[in-house]
Amino acid sequence: MMAECEVCGNDYDMAFEVHAQGAVHVFDSFECAIHRMAPVCEHCSCKIIGHGVQAGGKFFCCAHCASHAEGGEALRDRA
Repeated sequence: MMAECEVCGNDYDMAFEVHAQGAVHVFDSFECAIHRMAPVCEHCSCKIIGHGVQAGGKFFCCAHCASHAEGGEALRDRA
């Protein structure tokens, strides 16, 4: 049985499900999963696929981007 990717619409026999926050998502690749589910940096708009950082209730890809937000100047990428 094939499943359809919710991002690109590809019917693929090796599609996979991601269960998150009470919802089930179906993707044919990690690329599509990242496109749909990864948070976006509030400063530079890149997809955050690593740990990222949070400041003031917002997500950022790194401490540099967080430093541009109010309250983010104390964050560091390295200790």
